[in-house]
Amino acid sequence: MAVLFGDMNLDPLMILYALPLAVVWIVYLGLRKRAEWRNIAKRRAAAEAGLLEPPTLHPEIDPSRCIGCGACVRACPEGEILGLINGKAMLVEPSDCIGHGACRAACPMDAIRLVFGTEQRGVDIPHVGTDFQTNIPGVFIAGELGGMGLIRNAIEQGRQAIDSVRAVDGLGQPDLHDVVIVGGGPAGFSASLAAMQHKLRFVTIEQDSFGGTVAHFPRGKLVMTAPADLPLIGKVKFREVSKERLLEFWHGAAQRTGLRVNYGERVESVTRIGPDFEVTTTRGRYSTRSVLLAIGRRGTPRRLGVPGEELPKVVYRLIDPHQYRGQHVLVVGGGDSALEAATSIAAEPGTTVTLSHRSEGFSRAKLKNRERVEAARKSGRLAVLMPSDIKKIGTSEVELVQNGKRTPIRNDAVIVCAGGILPTAFLKSIGIEVETKYGTA
Repeated sequence: MAVLFGDMNLDPLMILYALPLAVVWIVYLGLRKRAEWRNIAKRRAAAEAGLLEPPTLHPEIDPSRCIGCGACVRACPEGEILGLINGKAMLVEPSDCIGHGACRAACPMDAIRLVFGTEQRGVDIPHVGTDFQTNIPGVFIAGELGGMGLIRNAIEQGRQAIDSVRAVDGLGQPDLHDVVIVGGGPAGFSASLAAMQHKLRFVTIEQDSFGGTVAHFPRGKLVMTAPADLPLIGKVKFREVSKERLLEFWHGAAQRTGLRVNYGERVESVTRIGPDFEVTTTRGRYSTRSVLLAIGRRGTPRRLGVPGEELPKVVYRLIDPHQYRGQHVLVVGGGDSALEAATSIAAEPGTTVTLSHRSEGFSRAKLKNRERVEAARKSGRLAVLMPSDIKKIGTSEVELVQNGKRTPIRNDAVIVCAGGILPTAFLKSIGIEVETKYGTA
């Protein structure tokens, strides 16, 4: 018997099949709406915290092309950085984006492009071509300095940059290096192995210690989110790994391949001499046909410029929280590195930790780090002074100013996490063009 629904006569069998589909559709719409409310809340929280400015390469979504399929949301390996709002994809936690780029590859409508900076916040990027060569022929850039902060990307760029170096005319001269690689981090390490693989005459210089910037991350920090191919080694299958395990792997790779890096040697200048270059370091000079800069973007640590900053107890990065056990420690800064340092040291038994920041909020820090600071503060393991400024560092105390009042606090160690001065001056001394990008590729 037919059943009458308005003007339509529907067979009971049709209804039997249609009802489950309707239920599934209603559940789907409900879940999608709940996810949208969550995305709106995240976006609003990021706006209230002043965290709407992505720190590096990030997706820009064309709403006229976006069909709201959510492929980009699912593709992001960093979590819910992207979300659907009003049927369109958008950044809901912009400050957590690290420029992975998987979202662009996943978009079926070509609605995403990757850009540096925004209209409000510019990012200095050196001129680098598709072959990683700068505007100075023979000088190449790979890794974070070129704006790609992800370790997987840096490893890949180091390998590809050496492929471009191999195309330079005049390699193989007995009195010249084929390439001088500056930097021993992920890009420099990968480039060095690639240079070995292709039997280039090269030298790798690192002003710091093994691992470059990665070696100075806090203990236990997760530093990798995707597998990568390392020359002479093969697939690095880590998807999420602590810095200690990654450095252990790199150390083993260096031993197996016989890779040598000149640690503790800093480059002072790069000078063109005819078609070649002379690289002057703190230890000597190298004549080379090409130069690969894989030095990162941190550059020289930003100093406070206060009396007592030259004391040996003042450092500019945290290596191991355990070394501060039982001490009175002051951490200065408001970014992720400062918050991570303060909370990790506060977890050590017997420590007294103070976090000083000159602003009224942690506008540059990720939500999870701000939550850790708040939890440590509530538990009494961490004192937070905002806004406050450091005026003087003594051997056993530090003098701060908060709300116009000078306050001395007991102190054994100071960790300044105020960021770094980008090596723009160094790049310009070579002749490399640097452009400030405001939301452009």
